[in-house]
Amino acid sequence: MGTKTMDEAETGTDAKKAEATADVTKTDAERAEERAADQVTAENEETDGEQPVGVTEEAGPSGVGQGAGAVVSAALGVVSLTGGWIGTVAAARETLVGQLQTSSGATVAKQIKEVYGDAWHTTALWAGLFALAALITGVVVLARPAFGAPGKPQAAWIKSVAWAGVSLGVIGLLLAVLKYSDALVSLPSAG
Repeated sequence: MGTKTMDEAETGTDAKKAEATADVTKTDAERAEERAADQVTAENEETDGEQPVGVTEEAGPSGVGQGAGAVVSAALGVVSLTGGWIGTVAAARETLVGQLQTSSGATVAKQIKEVYGDAWHTTALWAGLFALAALITGVVVLARPAFGAPGKPQAAWIKSVAWAGVSLGVIGLLLAVLKYSDALVSLPSAG
């Protein structure tokens, strides 16, 4: 047993000697790498949950909401010009109500007004509401950068689409007012 203990002691000292020899044989480059790794580890521990060195974080909003708002503005502008199913359904309802409210003995002028005129005005009203929504949405998208991240410019396509929505909204609103006031296409006269 004495020899085993002696052997173990000799192998233990041999391992220590081998480590010391390995330390001496390390190149300067390997030692510099180890020191740099230790320094990065120490810096990461000092940040207490902050982002590690070398990892970038996306700065600010991505503009997806502004882009979606611009597209919605343009779509609402197109709907205000072409008419949507809501305007069509509301006009059909007004036609039905006009037919129910007029008696067979009503004058032709009253029948035209009740059956066709109210439906025409309802269509113009809904087109105006869509145009106003397009106009407001486009203006909000264009004004958003002034209240958001001031250092980050708005993408050019977002501005273009938002301006298209504002333009379509203005045109749609103008046409809706002209239709509603009977300045664009007036009802035919009964006499």
